[in-house]
Amino acid sequence: IRRRLSALLEADDFHPALHELRKWPRRRVLRALLGSLCERDEKHKGRAAFAIGLLTAELAGEDMEDARELMRRLMWSLNEESGSSGWGAPEAMAEIMAVHEGFAEEYAHMLVSYMREDGNYLENPFLQRDLLRGVGRLSGARPELMKKHGADLHFRSFLESTDRVVQGLAAWCAGILEVDEARPGLESLVDEETEIVLYRGQGLLKCPAGHLAREALERLEKKAISSANR
Repeated sequence: IRRRLSALLEADDFHPALHELRKWPRRRVLRALLGSLCERDEKHKGRAAFAIGLLTAELAGEDMEDARELMRRLMWSLNEESGSSGWGAPEAMAEIMAVHEGFAEEYAHMLVSYMREDGNYLENPFLQRDLLRGVGRLSGARPELMKKHGADLHFRSFLESTDRVVQGLAAWCAGILEVDEARPGLESLVDEETEIVLYRGQGLLKCPAGHLAREALERLEKKAISSANR
């Protein structure tokens, strides 16, 4: 199953591959997909997270407790005591919550807690990248819920990171949530050329961090103009 899964995740067209995955025994394929989150290839990992989101939402319709157990397993992998790396876990959590409103209401605060220096802050820059991809995904799907849990209040450390990819992803998230306080950090990034990779629409989007910062600043400017015209 792992070899076949790897081939499906790497297919040129993921739509028929995803259709095949949905025919497999759900719990078995979910276990295999969790292993694929450790891949550092962004397309492979992004597709695995995307599929986990859809299949877990479907599992919830059959057995909510089983689906909750999978979410708890993802959270446990981010706990230092677990001995796991936690790679890709925040992205998978976000995909589940983007698809399933009940899970979003139940667990969105946990995703935000990994941003909080007074919470379950993730210090590893590579995990921070996974976290911010997840925060951006869920913020795009459920911005008001993320603001309700204070996601827009915790970008400073990421925008000031020494990891340029973390900075670029933070700029992307701050733009989605229209975080006015992020403006100085965004302005410092407008010429940054570090490539940022995002998994979108079952494919990859690659662009410079500076492009994401400029987009975020444009959103803030539109928000300011709209507020002034009210």
